[in-house]
Amino acid sequence: MADLASPTVQRVQAALRALGRGHEVVDLGTSARTAADAASAVGCRVDQIAKSLVFRLRDSRRPLLVITSGAHRVDEAKVAALVGEPIERADADFVRAETGFAIGGVAPIGHARPVLTLVDEHLLRWEAIWAAAGHPDTVFRLTPDDLVAMTGGRVVAVA
Repeated sequence: MADLASPTVQRVQAALRALGRGHEVVDLGTSARTAADAASAVGCRVDQIAKSLVFRLRDSRRPLLVITSGAHRVDEAKVAALVGEPIERADADFVRAETGFAIGGVAPIGHARPVLTLVDEHLLRWEAIWAAAGHPDTVFRLTPDDLVAMTGGRVVAVA
């Protein structure tokens, strides 16, 4: 069970409040480290889970956040072509240093510093989606339009 008072969850809730759209962090009471776990816990389709995956741009060493549908695997070659630089999977230390979150709880907002973001076009099919909220046991509900507005992400095909 998550501690809603944990610094990472509080950072996400503060970012949500600052946006003023009424989103609230929900403690699922169980781990939602995978999209399937999260979908089961909230009662939605796996496609409606917005997975926040962090990659490292190989040349510039900057982080790249790819927010994809829980049903998709990111096509790394396609994403590299979109950003104009090869990408590689980021390790846990890089993810925490660049976003302030641990793998499994990376939220689309509330990062330690701004992160270049791509949003999977598939997420725009849904009326409502769910995203991690700073801890593997926490999520928040939002619309795809909210996600794009909150992150400033570019909507693209990532799968």
